[in-house]
Amino acid sequence: MIVGILKEIKTEENRVCMTPAGVEVMKSNGHQVLVEATAGVGSGFSDAEYVQAGAEIVATAAEVYARAEMVMHVKEPQPVEFEMIRPGQIVFTYFHFAAGEELTRAMMARGAICITYETITNPDGSLPLLTPMSEVAGRMAAQEAAKYLERAQGGRGILMGGVPGVAPAKVVVIGGGVVGTHAAQMACGLGAQVYLLDMNLDRLRHLAEVMPKNCTPLMSSPATLRQLVQKADVVIGAVLVHGAKAPKLVTREMLKTMKPGAVMVDVAIDQGGCFETSRPTTHREPTYEVDGVIHYCVSNMPGGVPLTSTMALTNATLPYAVKIANQGWKKVAADAGIREGFNVVNGAVCYEGVAEAFGLDYVPIEELVKEEA
Repeated sequence: MIVGILKEIKTEENRVCMTPAGVEVMKSNGHQVLVEATAGVGSGFSDAEYVQAGAEIVATAAEVYARAEMVMHVKEPQPVEFEMIRPGQIVFTYFHFAAGEELTRAMMARGAICITYETITNPDGSLPLLTPMSEVAGRMAAQEAAKYLERAQGGRGILMGGVPGVAPAKVVVIGGGVVGTHAAQMACGLGAQVYLLDMNLDRLRHLAEVMPKNCTPLMSSPATLRQLVQKADVVIGAVLVHGAKAPKLVTREMLKTMKPGAVMVDVAIDQGGCFETSRPTTHREPTYEVDGVIHYCVSNMPGGVPLTSTMALTNATLPYAVKIANQGWKKVAADAGIREGFNVVNGAVCYEGVAEAFGLDYVPIEELVKEEA
């Protein structure tokens, strides 16, 4: 198969979907790899390194799309790319369809085979291709919150961990999954008083056993959240509903009760955000204020640390990319985990959460494979 590695064009996105080491593995499996010129520069990988690994450097995205049977990105295709995508072409990337109706309808219109990183599953229900970026985003959430608490950044002027004789910041983390756990760990490591909320009692028991003593796992409820946000210096939204839009857990009314200069970090912004006042921001302009509360809602947080993120992403995605290239999309759809990654195929929506988000018809991937047979 001819596999195309595209340069990211989303604002301040410096990751690349495959390292030169990954290209070498693809080549060893008998596949041709096209890499758009300078695609890896933002992550520290030169065109020469890709050539040495066996890739062909291609001047433009248009040529990659024109020649490749499968194209890979980190972020979703941008509007300028839509017309380049061919019917039947496999597009393997983070799509987050449930938060983007324009993107969903564009991919339906193009007749592409859209396999999403974020909904591929393991037998235990975990999300192997979302996990590494969730780990990065969770850790960055605490790091960015600490920065924006500084007075020079518009914050309350609080040191996350305080000092002897002065209380540390109070940090509320909503969601005890991968993002929330890593955010809480980082905030705890900085010395904050952390409240980690989740709705799964078994998960809370586990967190109570493994988290540091300055972390208090709590059962999440609207009443608990209302109480906590009033005294919070930082609120981190780390809620994920698999393949669907994030619920709005912090309302505008709750926001009005928060301290001026408090910081809110919405890691769920890729899925529409879990704060009612959230809207996507960029690394170039990462924050805005509502009612005196700082909102950090960067939709590609791991893009701020591209070298770490690219290596972590390739570690996770490469085995799946090799399998898709080796078997083709129809055969690989028989794999239960990868089957969950099929969201839009040949103009049809084959992921229930996406269909529900926009009132579209849902067609199981099994039916689409039979039609192709």
